[in-house]
Amino acid sequence: MPNGIITEERFLYLRIEAVNMCPAVTCSPDMGVVEAARLMKERDLTAVIVADEETPMGLFSTRDLGSFLADSGAAGARGKLRDNMGDGLITVGLRDYVFEAIGKIARHDVSHLGVIEDEGNIVGIITAIDLLRLQTRAPLYLYQEIERAQSIEQLQAVGNRIFEVVGSALAANAEIRNIVQLICGFNDAITLRLITLLERDEGIRLPAGAAYLVLGSEGRGEQTLRTDQDNALVYNDDLPPEQLNEVKRFADRIVEALEAVGVPRCPGNIMASSPQWCHSLTEWYQLVYRWITVPTPEHVLNFGMFQDLRTLHGDQALCGQLRDHIRATVQRNASFFPNMAYHAVHFPKPFTLFGRIRVEPSGEHRGQVDLKKSGLFAITAGTSLLALEAGIIGGNTWEKLGQLGKLGIISSRDQETIEAAFNYLTRLRLQHQLQELTADRQPTNHVDPGTMPDRKRDQFRQALNGVNSFLWIFRDHYNLDYNSI
Repeated sequence: MPNGIITEERFLYLRIEAVNMCPAVTCSPDMGVVEAARLMKERDLTAVIVADEETPMGLFSTRDLGSFLADSGAAGARGKLRDNMGDGLITVGLRDYVFEAIGKIARHDVSHLGVIEDEGNIVGIITAIDLLRLQTRAPLYLYQEIERAQSIEQLQAVGNRIFEVVGSALAANAEIRNIVQLICGFNDAITLRLITLLERDEGIRLPAGAAYLVLGSEGRGEQTLRTDQDNALVYNDDLPPEQLNEVKRFADRIVEALEAVGVPRCPGNIMASSPQWCHSLTEWYQLVYRWITVPTPEHVLNFGMFQDLRTLHGDQALCGQLRDHIRATVQRNASFFPNMAYHAVHFPKPFTLFGRIRVEPSGEHRGQVDLKKSGLFAITAGTSLLALEAGIIGGNTWEKLGQLGKLGIISSRDQETIEAAFNYLTRLRLQHQLQELTADRQPTNHVDPGTMPDRKRDQFRQALNGVNSFLWIFRDHYNLDYNSI
């Protein structure tokens, strides 16, 4: 594809197959470094794949060659690729998007990615240079600026530029699922950079045997703009006292630092700095058991937030153990699912008895619709509950809906209707938040259908009809008396 027709808006959402890439040349791990360097020069390559027979072992690039020469010089003339190649081979699919490749390059600090086809065969190599040639104002720069940030103030400035990227993607009418995934990638990168800076500058670190968890929409990877913090900490039962102190210091400081970067504190105090959200593994087991078996409104709210946990930093195994405990506990408590289902649909229905769009009857947002309460929450919470009943924890709402469709829990037609509603409402929410931020106003979830053009209001009504369809499916699945809600 000629570079001249690739706009800023389209760049992120190009497929990798549309990008010029280097051929995948394979070398034996026993090939000499000098011989490999000569081959790379002859074929004008910046990297070769190191493979034992047909199994890729890693990648040897010009960066590795430079390190080899600096460390060994002429004395290392007999060096082999197996001893000088980079660790592992990070890959991206032909049908993946450019923004996914950018995220991997930034996250793994590599300059090359192997490109694989559907069958898993490596068909080429793509480099950061290849991507930058397509679009010099690419979000790769944003990832790189995040990694280069030397202070909280610099991270805050970089974070504000996310709005520009999101605005461009919305203007290009990119798939909302991909835009949300992009936002999640940026937010994760900022938090991880903060963690690095806290350790470097203040000596604050999370000890081994502990994990920093993100919850709710962040745990699902479904954040929009300026969502509140929802995080927690878990640590091994046998962590010694001095390391427990390190956990507490980390929890307090990461919440403060995120707020300084521009991520607001959770009004409900669902944050790692709160003693209620920082526990040992056994303490979490006991707490989750209580939430599941004693379904008070507070317990239901806390469990709904916690069930979408994801490890962002630290010991991944702890998150896996918590997920296993959740699966086992809910299956042993027959009343859990109908109790959770009732609370998932307790907000008023999207339409009045006379078929009008239900709006706030009074107060600051009189005449407006809360997009979260009137649709998004029902779909995200309801989908997570149906997925949990099927033993599925983790992933975003789109992925869960896809798995529920494959299992036959919802029909393909219903899945299409629900996804269309979720897509529209998520896009509308993101557009509205971006408009309010651009106008230097605090973003909200409220929109006024009365100010919408007729066509847009019809689309909004259609999306709310999709929410209604989901609620009826959900009610029928759990035998809820919908009319009493």
